[in-house]
Amino acid sequence: MASETQPVPPSTRIMSIDALRGFDMFWIVGGDKVFLALVALFVSPIPAAVKEQMTHVPWEGFVAWDLIMPLFLFIVGAAMPFAFAKRVQPDRSKLAVYPRILVRVLVLWVFGMIVQGNLLAYDPSNLYLFSNTLQTIAVGYLVASIALLHLPLIGQVGLTASLLLGYWLIMTLAAVPGHPAGMMEEKLNFARYVDQVVLGPFHREAWNYTWVLSSMSFAATVLLGVHAGQILRCGRSQAVKVLALVGLGLGCLAAGWLWSHWFPINKRLFTSSMVLWAGGWSYLLLALFYLVIDVAGFRRWSFFFVVIGANAIAAYMLTHVPGFRKIWYEIVDVFTANLTPCLGACQESVQHVGAFALLWLLLFYLYRKKSFLRV
Repeated sequence: MASETQPVPPSTRIMSIDALRGFDMFWIVGGDKVFLALVALFVSPIPAAVKEQMTHVPWEGFVAWDLIMPLFLFIVGAAMPFAFAKRVQPDRSKLAVYPRILVRVLVLWVFGMIVQGNLLAYDPSNLYLFSNTLQTIAVGYLVASIALLHLPLIGQVGLTASLLLGYWLIMTLAAVPGHPAGMMEEKLNFARYVDQVVLGPFHREAWNYTWVLSSMSFAATVLLGVHAGQILRCGRSQAVKVLALVGLGLGCLAAGWLWSHWFPINKRLFTSSMVLWAGGWSYLLLALFYLVIDVAGFRRWSFFFVVIGANAIAAYMLTHVPGFRKIWYEIVDVFTANLTPCLGACQESVQHVGAFALLWLLLFYLYRKKSFLRV
């Protein structure tokens, strides 16, 4: 009975979290091109339904590709209970953890500005302060960290619900000056108005994504992951953990679908219904990975993803910093230039697969050397 009530030690590695992080990062760093390239070898032209799942929905709606970003935030949250269990000791002040938290938030923010904020262009007129996934992680991580340090479990769940409900109420009751409340158009909604006011000239007008007010739902997404991590870290049986994750996943999907009738699923606005819908799929994916890898013990297949997930930030930066992705393709071209007549229609597929293979081999080298970019 004691083994069922005591929490899993923080030193225990939940491999499914690492594998799921790598699975998500696989798509972010070029897996979509590899997947489509492989499909093209067997089916030509590629079915429209497949292409549709690999492209973001322009406004309202949800496809598989829209899950990538929320899943990334969710996994960050899932790992947090294990990390904080190591750092927060009974004889140590909780305030001692804050320097590490703030440094991580700052580094993620700067990395985000390097990737999509044009920080390295050194042109203030073309600088964007808040425009990248890494910055959404920074915001969500900060809020979730404070919750983990200072709120009991019921308080953390209450905070998650309050953020989702609060965002919904603000978006439906607040009005852009000169317009009625509840506008949800691409160029006319309250979240976009807040971005324009707060970020001013550092706001990317051409995009229909929103950031400042949407931080409430970014944080809620990370907190959903925190709840998953707390389930995995508790001392209950593995079967109970799987059932709990599946139950939460199905519950979130149902709640998100129902809420979408009043607050549409919209990734660009990161609406509360979208958070629950994406959270539902994230819970189910984690349950599947945990069941197969940690419960059933089928681990070898996951090594490919673990290598990517172990250096997730490095992989992200290596493929998103302007010019870096081009380097991988140029290297592949050097080795395949003389094969062009033989490759024919397969040339593009070889380029995508080859570029990704080079990135994976670099990450594998870092993994073997135990060199990890920790933020």
